[in-house]
Amino acid sequence: MNTIYQIAADTVLLIHASIVLFIVLGLVLVIIGGFLQWKFVRYRWFRFLHLLAIGVVVLQAWLGRLCPLTTLEMWLREQAGGEGGYEESFMQYWLQEFLYYDFPLRVFAIAYTSFGLAVVATWFLVPPAKKNEPV
Repeated sequence: MNTIYQIAADTVLLIHASIVLFIVLGLVLVIIGGFLQWKFVRYRWFRFLHLLAIGVVVLQAWLGRLCPLTTLEMWLREQAGGEGGYEESFMQYWLQEFLYYDFPLRVFAIAYTSFGLAVVATWFLVPPAKKNEPV
């Protein structure tokens, strides 16, 4: 049973890292794609999902909440026999180094808000296509 929890925890960690990459690389792609006129960066569904993702992160930071994915991963690791800490694999170690930092929550709230404002700014600098506008 411990192996199932460990695999589930690794899966949650991988999903978490993927969401972070989507948020960070999404902004980079919108900025670069705006200059290079890449069509996909103007797709409304892509831009809406990107804005929604960073909006959720900003909201939970200002509410002083840990990410539910972090909480779920830690619980799964405890169920796998850990003590809330990590006895990690190579992948787990590096993904956690990428995701988790030891700063006060207010630092994250300010950083996430600044990043969120940059995402909002791209709606004006590289606006998504209008509803019936061909991309």
